[in-house]
Amino acid sequence: MAPASLEGSAPCGNYRKGLLAFSPLVNILRSGIAGSYAPEFPILEKQNWLIHLHYIRKDYEACKAVIKEQLQETQGLCEYAIYVQALIFRLEGNIQESLELFQTCAVLSPQCADNLKQVARSLFLLGKHKAAIEVYSEAAKLNQKDWEICHNLGVCYIYLKQFNKAQDQLHNALHLNRHDLTYIMLGKIHLLEGDLDKAIEIYKKAVEFSPENTELLTTLGLLYLQLGIYQKAFEHLGNALTYDPTNYKAILAAGSMMQTHGDFDVALTKYRVVACAVPESPPLWNNIGMCFFGKKKYVAAISCLKRANYLAPFDWKILYNLGLVHLTMQQYASAFHFLSAAINFQPKMGELYMLLAVALTNLEDIENAKRAYAEAVRLDKCNPLVNLNYAVLLYNQGEKRAALTQYQEMEKKVNLLKDSSSLEFDSEMVEMAQKLGAALQVGEALVWTKPVKDPKSKHRSSSGSKAASVPQPLGSNQALGQAMSSAAAYRKLPSGAGGTSQLTKPPSLPLEPEPTEEAHPTEASAQIREK
Repeated sequence: MAPASLEGSAPCGNYRKGLLAFSPLVNILRSGIAGSYAPEFPILEKQNWLIHLHYIRKDYEACKAVIKEQLQETQGLCEYAIYVQALIFRLEGNIQESLELFQTCAVLSPQCADNLKQVARSLFLLGKHKAAIEVYSEAAKLNQKDWEICHNLGVCYIYLKQFNKAQDQLHNALHLNRHDLTYIMLGKIHLLEGDLDKAIEIYKKAVEFSPENTELLTTLGLLYLQLGIYQKAFEHLGNALTYDPTNYKAILAAGSMMQTHGDFDVALTKYRVVACAVPESPPLWNNIGMCFFGKKKYVAAISCLKRANYLAPFDWKILYNLGLVHLTMQQYASAFHFLSAAINFQPKMGELYMLLAVALTNLEDIENAKRAYAEAVRLDKCNPLVNLNYAVLLYNQGEKRAALTQYQEMEKKVNLLKDSSSLEFDSEMVEMAQKLGAALQVGEALVWTKPVKDPKSKHRSSSGSKAASVPQPLGSNQALGQAMSSAAAYRKLPSGAGGTSQLTKPPSLPLEPEPTEEAHPTEASAQIREK
């Protein structure tokens, strides 16, 4: 048994010898690794995965705790942790702090274009557009094929009103990569410049590229409405509602079209749908008020318009409509109040001065009424009603020579309107003009496109009833203008025009889009805003 046991134990003894022989080598290697060959450093990125996980889950408190731990461990050298901390600061509204952290990232990785893009975006959000352009230009040198850089440069140039440079950058962005936002911003530039035809061409290309984008379809439909091309307008608005039946902008536009054509009940039905989606929309309550005005329910109209005015106290169209309704109800002091406020916001609209003069006339302030009429005549070169009302006032004050001058100016405008369009004149306006012409003993009578039917026997010594009935309220017969300017925000006010002028609004699109987030109209790749 002994030999067997010796034979069996021999391999074990050899194995132990082998281990003993191997152990000095292991000790040498260990001492080398721990010594001068490869010193141990903390891994800077070891918790990046956890930071990313918390961030995409929007668990920002846990994310900030991990970031704090990581930065303490790495002595503030972990670039990704600083980057995400800056993003969280931006989401919380601490733009200046986020800018400083992004600048730290840019110092740690000076060749990284993404860091420079974030620095530029923070500068943009702080309103430092020139500084943002400089940083974006530096980022473009590092990455010349990044469409976002070109797009954002274009947006910055828009805010600086350098539209030619903005167009160049946006076209470069489209050349690199086509995106809906770039088309929208390019269309905005043409709308700000008042070039509707070019804007329509841009939006048509955008719809071809992205046929299911409801914002593009709605805006294109509204542009066609503005040009009076109703068939195409209905087509695009209908497509927008097909893809998104709750698109309140398209519903508001469709309702305003029905309101324009006098179908107030159907328009109100449409507005009920919009009221469920956006119950605090100023243009919605403005249009509802003017529907009631069209139905001669003046108290309800004033109630709705007052609500619209509460929601948007600086909207001149709502103030205009309130003044018009109060004139109709012969509440001239209230009309003067609202029309004066509207003039403060829209000082170049002649029709506002005319309505103000009507209110002043009925308040027996003749001198100021004359001044208001004179300003209205200076600003409005198209509307014959301004000259007619002024002539009536002058005639009633015994100034027949001045009244004749205004009457002749009215004749010139009427003839120009007859030559340029097939528009029909209001019967009361025609009647008043013919009476005034007879009183002034004008030899050559005007030939109107619309004959006088059913003449009314109103013998007012002032122009009050005239102006209150003839001007087209922006919320009823011109409700489309209100809905369009509110839904798409693209109308421009031509200088010296009257009546249907509209205001320009600043661009309201995201600067840097991120597919996973909703876009803020004045911010870049981050968050949200409602129109």
